[in-house]
Amino acid sequence: MFDFIPDTARLVQIFSQATAPTFFLGAVAGFVSLMASRLSGVMERVRTLNAIADDDHARAHLKSDVERLRRRAHLLNSGILAALRGGLCATLLLAILFITEFIGLEYSYGAGLLFVTATCFLGFALFRFAQEARISVNEADEYQ
Repeated sequence: MFDFIPDTARLVQIFSQATAPTFFLGAVAGFVSLMASRLSGVMERVRTLNAIADDDHARAHLKSDVERLRRRAHLLNSGILAALRGGLCATLLLAILFITEFIGLEYSYGAGLLFVTATCFLGFALFRFAQEARISVNEADEYQ
């Protein structure tokens, strides 16, 4: 018969095992927030450049930067989605950890695989962020 009411020692063990995925989720949340704020700034810049009238010869050349900004937005969006996928894996890992501990099943292989998957998603998000950071600074950013 399954033991649905764990004792105190078992609860302490469950919570200690949940520490790494919980910190991982915190890191994902902070990283997504950072990338979302950068994406917001990029999109605001795109709107500003698109608002320049075609007959404004003094600033019309700034519109040529829109394509770089779209590339930045794509990289940031891709990174945000990858980080969120990693966060979903970590959340699923936490749920599986608690459920399997409560009903007394082994989860070690699945947990390891989920954590590696979550880490790979976060690694890809960091790679996208690095790509975006590499093209983020441009001379055209200095002008309105």
